[in-house]
Amino acid sequence: MFKATEDHVKIIGRTHYYKDVLWLALSGGGVEFSFYGKKAEITLKGDAIALTGNNLARIGISVNGKRVIDDQMDQPLKSYTVFESDTEQEITVTVIKLSEAAMSTVGIQEIAVDAADGIKPTPPKLHTVEFIGDSITCGYGVDDEHELHSFSTATEDVTKTYAFLAAQQLQADYSMVSYSGYGIITGYTENDQKLTTHLLPDYYEKVGKSEGRFDDTLLPQELPWDFNKFIPDLIVINLGTNDDSYTKEDTGKQAEYAKAYVEFLKMVRSNNPKTPILCTLGIMGDRLYPYVEQAVKDYTRETGDSNISAMKFDVQLEADGYAADFHPSQATHRKAAKQLTDQIRALLRINVF
Repeated sequence: MFKATEDHVKIIGRTHYYKDVLWLALSGGGVEFSFYGKKAEITLKGDAIALTGNNLARIGISVNGKRVIDDQMDQPLKSYTVFESDTEQEITVTVIKLSEAAMSTVGIQEIAVDAADGIKPTPPKLHTVEFIGDSITCGYGVDDEHELHSFSTATEDVTKTYAFLAAQQLQADYSMVSYSGYGIITGYTENDQKLTTHLLPDYYEKVGKSEGRFDDTLLPQELPWDFNKFIPDLIVINLGTNDDSYTKEDTGKQAEYAKAYVEFLKMVRSNNPKTPILCTLGIMGDRLYPYVEQAVKDYTRETGDSNISAMKFDVQLEADGYAADFHPSQATHRKAAKQLTDQIRALLRINVF
């Protein structure tokens, strides 16, 4: 029997260890480990939301790169036999939280293996990337390619997003800080009023932000994040799609967005002193992109920090289909991943990535 601690597993993304359980909130958070043996069983712990039946945490568990468990946490405890064989084999197990933080959390309580030497963390990948984003980065609706359907954690899958795919292509470990409907000066709004409860900068320095409590006790937004735990080689920011629902064509509001973006860049930089930052926008519309560019220029002029650049994503095409609520389809995510990967390799001269 093993606990999901750093001496036994590779930690993926922002997590929090509390009362012998490793808690996952943000999209893509999880663990990876390997062993030589005959059997592996994983026990997960739910939060109070597991009993509500509404927007439950979705978990994917893969063995040697193939998903063997895809489930939602609808009980206080769930155990899964993820591998079983009559003969000993070399096995790598990956546990990923597929759904986003805001709705629910899940904990890894225990890992049991039939293996003489126990389990060990998989080695780190060549690079590290942090992605900061909104519903696009979360994989909103990516498993429900019907544009008139609405949100559900059951159809979110971060492993099909541009961010996850780009990390794979770059051979990078990742951390994702993403929330559907969040922006820099407002969350998504339909009434021309700011939604100030949904501002990503308010939670960037926290473990997460969720309705679900770790062990039904701790809210992730009450826990400061230790930036020494994950030092990225690159940070990709993809924020503005939700702000655009408020700013629209109003140049005054658009300028307000650019000004607040500069302040957010200062926050990101203060926690990541040497990391290149790439600011992106455009998959679900590029109207605010010129103001992303403006923010990058203003930030550099104000701070003298030129370790930052911008990139406009291609806008999604109707021909590639849409996911729920007109979010990017799997085809769009794949295209965006290639565009981002090419940009990063050019930006960092390939010898880094």
